Amino acid sequence: MNLLKTIAYFDIFNHPLKDIEISNLLGLSLLQTQSYLSDLVSNGQLNCTANYYSLRKSIDTQIHERKLKEEEAKKYFRKLPAYTKLIKSFPFVRAISISGSLSKNVMQEDGDIDYFIITAPGRLWICRTLLILFKKVFLLNSKKYFCVNYFVDEDNLEIIDKNIFTAVEVSHLLPVYNLPLIDSFKKKNKWTESFFPGFENPIKTKQFEGNGIIKTTIESILKGRIGDRLDLFLMRNTYKRWSKKFEHFDADKLELTMRSNRGVSKHHPRDFQNRVLKEFQVRMNQLNIQE
Repeated sequence: MNLLKTIAYFDIFNHPLKDIEISNLLGLSLLQTQSYLSDLVSNGQLNCTANYYSLRKSIDTQIHERKLKEEEAKKYFRKLPAYTKLIKSFPFVRAISISGSLSKNVMQEDGDIDYFIITAPGRLWICRTLLILFKKVFLLNSKKYFCVNYFVDEDNLEIIDKNIFTAVEVSHLLPVYNLPLIDSFKKKNKWTESFFPGFENPIKTKQFEGNGIIKTTIESILKGRIGDRLDLFLMRNTYKRWSKKFEHFDADKLELTMRSNRGVSKHHPRDFQNRVLKEFQVRMNQLNIQE
């Protein structure tokens, strides 16, 4: 049933899967996977064209759309090194990974690059504020190649929202800066293996290392009490603004979408995670699969 669940999840995004991708996601041999897929196609639960599998009969259209999005992703990957070098130069950035669509090698024409950033402990909000100010002032608030909406610090590596949505995002993270720390992050989140045992993202990206003198100088200035107080002030001020702006959110929704504490910052006001999980449950009900 994990096989059907996996295909059903990616079906939400109109993303048909190849047999080798399913094999990689579920930690099965390719031969096993092909046997299971053949049975599901035979009994009418799946559709297959050109070695792509989907719940939908419109699989030809899905395949065409996926290939277009893969071509679009190439443009974003060409931009990625320059923006990675820029982001890693900011104070207290300790590691960077790519999440979202690009980590699955697809991209809509109006999409953006989502960065998952790990910061130094107790300096997350200084780091985040500097990056957001740069985006607003120098990029005219464009997030096309600079969407920095999820931060954790080195003392808060475990993701507390454990579900298929976060399992997909964590397991697909593409490290671009400080691979060892990203590996530590993934080890802290081995719970994802209950969804995708042994999965390794086949996409490879250029890795960057090192810190510049400006970064290390600013970090030196902001160590100790000065940095502690500034970081706490920025966190409280940001949370106050978000609470006012999203006052129509109840407490649970605000916590999930705009989580703001010393070690975590999420800015997901569209509540995409819940929307996807609700749609996934619809598909589970249609397939008569119990979660």
